[in-house]
Amino acid sequence: MSKKILNSIQNIPAKFIGTSSTMAIDSISIDSRSLQNGPKTLFFALVGANTDAHLYLKNLIASGVQNFVVTHIPEDCEGKANFYVVTNTLLALQQFAAAYRSLFDFPIIGLTGSNGKTIVKEWLNFLLSPDYNVIRSPKSYNSQIGVPLSVIAINEKHNLGIFEAGISTVSEMEKLEKIIKPTIGILTNIGTAHDEGFADISDKIKEKLKLFQDVQVIIYHKNPTIDLLIRPDTAVFCWSYNDAKASVLITKKGVLDKTVLTVLQNNNKFDIKIPFQDEASIENAISCLMVLLYFKYDDRTIQNRMELLYPVEMRLKVKNGINNSSIIDDSYSSDFQSLKIALDFLESQKQYKKKTVILSDIFQSGLPNDVLYSKVAELIVSNRITRVIGIGETISAFKNKFANCSTFQNTAAFVADFENLDFGNETILIKGARSFQFEEIVYLLEEKTHETVLEINLNAISYNLNFFKSKLLPKVKIMVMVKAFGYGNGGLEIAKLLEHHKVDYLGVAFADEGISLKNGGINLPIMVLNPENTSFSAIIQHQLEPEIYCLKGLYAFLKIAKQKNLKHFPIHIKFDTGMHRLGFEENTLDELIAALRGNSTVQIKSILSHLATSDDLEHMDFAHSQINLFEKVSSKLMSELQIKPLRHILNTSGISNFLDSQYDMVRLGIGLYGVSNDAQEQKQLENVGTLKSVISQIRTIAAGESVGYGRRFVAEKPTKIATIPIGYADGISRGWGDGLGFVMVKNTKAYIVGSICMDMLMVDVTGIECKEGDSILIFGENPTVSFIAQKLNTIPYEILTSISQRVKRVFYR
Repeated sequence: MSKKILNSIQNIPAKFIGTSSTMAIDSISIDSRSLQNGPKTLFFALVGANTDAHLYLKNLIASGVQNFVVTHIPEDCEGKANFYVVTNTLLALQQFAAAYRSLFDFPIIGLTGSNGKTIVKEWLNFLLSPDYNVIRSPKSYNSQIGVPLSVIAINEKHNLGIFEAGISTVSEMEKLEKIIKPTIGILTNIGTAHDEGFADISDKIKEKLKLFQDVQVIIYHKNPTIDLLIRPDTAVFCWSYNDAKASVLITKKGVLDKTVLTVLQNNNKFDIKIPFQDEASIENAISCLMVLLYFKYDDRTIQNRMELLYPVEMRLKVKNGINNSSIIDDSYSSDFQSLKIALDFLESQKQYKKKTVILSDIFQSGLPNDVLYSKVAELIVSNRITRVIGIGETISAFKNKFANCSTFQNTAAFVADFENLDFGNETILIKGARSFQFEEIVYLLEEKTHETVLEINLNAISYNLNFFKSKLLPKVKIMVMVKAFGYGNGGLEIAKLLEHHKVDYLGVAFADEGISLKNGGINLPIMVLNPENTSFSAIIQHQLEPEIYCLKGLYAFLKIAKQKNLKHFPIHIKFDTGMHRLGFEENTLDELIAALRGNSTVQIKSILSHLATSDDLEHMDFAHSQINLFEKVSSKLMSELQIKPLRHILNTSGISNFLDSQYDMVRLGIGLYGVSNDAQEQKQLENVGTLKSVISQIRTIAAGESVGYGRRFVAEKPTKIATIPIGYADGISRGWGDGLGFVMVKNTKAYIVGSICMDMLMVDVTGIECKEGDSILIFGENPTVSFIAQKLNTIPYEILTSISQRVKRVFYR
């Protein structure tokens, strides 16, 4: 962000309503939840299918924000702030960014393609940063919203930009081109991602090439289809393994764990080594090589820098730490924009009041160090960070800008003093540039467990939540079920994310689940669906809200409520409309009304029931009979008691199949975790959980030798067997063994042989190039939990909730 921002505001076609159009602005925001919003923020109130930021303007004004871009001014905000009124706030954000971009004149590299954009961007930043002050997209900010936010981060000190652009359908790229205005274009690998948004591969390439309509050159892997679609008047700089017409010819050869690339450009021929052997990494590295060649770097510099390329970690990970702490691992980058993102993520995932940031020197901000660390200190204050640990010579020199700050000259000094530092009962953000090797710090702070992990994609949870919210009618609230440890995925961490997304209610099965969430800092209302009478006192103590489903339970709760002199304590009344599991039956309605009439100790917050066949269209008549009975009994209860509580009967399948019965609230369960009973809907959900492990040992057995208990597998020929450290105590069904189930090793099916043991299983890896320590996939994208459930004649719920608590959960974005 630069002082030129004020010039850009004037380029938005907007009607100004307010008191001062010249107020200082130094940041842009679209997230009402960010603690970084303040008096110098310009807030764009975006409107989406599921959210409308205008609903939160009153709270933002109360927190100090004074400048807004809106489609309308909410009644309770008139005269209280400055408003730029537009017809479309997303378009206004894009116009603002395009106007801001036009104020700068230096080379901009624009990246697009199906795969590899973020990796190429990060590698180019590494390769070029010794010579340029680079501004780049933070993380994977390549969308219609992410691109303008990335470009707005430019300031006067930058002299090279690297921005990625991602699209999913036609007519999107021209909007991004106006914002990025690249001078150099890079087309990375074209794959199958988002194929559904285009007529064919040519249609997809044609749309992506719109990013490059005004570039000086396009860099790409030479391909006949692409060649035909590039305008004849556009300069190209292309490479190939075998086409002599390419600008650069490349041959490759594997040597140990590296790849040697022989580069031939004109008459110049030289070799470089890169530390990868997989084809995707090789292609991404060649894209970077081409940029260095285009920038006319000498052979020696290219050789030295390319050999230092490294795996790019594109995810923020949440891990369990030592001494009851939680770690957010962002240990591979340290720049100002990504710090802001990481701090917002910390706020959405914090489990403890105490928040620590371990931060290295920050590079490539484009700001003088004094200004930079003043801004960092402001971020630390606005995000209410308890403690800062700075590592690096520069941040150490500005230690006085931070409260409660200790510093170390380098990572080695921190490690040497680690035993004297106190960590525990806190959330720790670890944020460092790669050169500081903060992975050593992560290792010290991470709780040590075995090598099987369940990775939870928090972006996928957010996506699935928004997918189902898009199906809701206006003003319908949403309760999300986080019972059974979040369907096996991790209750507290997911609850934190849901609270960040401002869902209306959380649902748990038993009181101890709700107490755990409350103790973890969750403030959302939590309904306990199956409370036992003995848990009522604990429910009251922790401000949980019980579902009352029978007269015995009602009388027991009313008795305790009276003893404790409660007033209007929230309860939820459940009716049995045909599930015949829990709930008041119709013939008890009169006694229920009599017990509640005039009783001021409790307040009915909602009336609910549960559909037995919401996922089975063959039983639609039965489902409608349940809905009709629910309407009858709930209406009578409301009429007799003269109350207007929330009503809800739909679960995940019901949200999709009974749109006209949403009432006041719906309950989202398994759908949040990426599972649907409808095949078409399943295609639109994102996978949330990926269960991974490693190969502990590999051996080759002779024909006639057996594997595992009971000799259930006997080799018919020499067979290579890999042992995986996961078994039925971790939640893998024994029925999945003995040749039925498989794991994925190097993207190849390796079938489970013999009986699954308590802590291990064995697979046949004959013909698969693998070694001890290699990662394997148990479920995720392939096989899915739905596939495994089908083969085992069960349901996905059972597969997910069976995963043991001893399996470490790693949460990432």
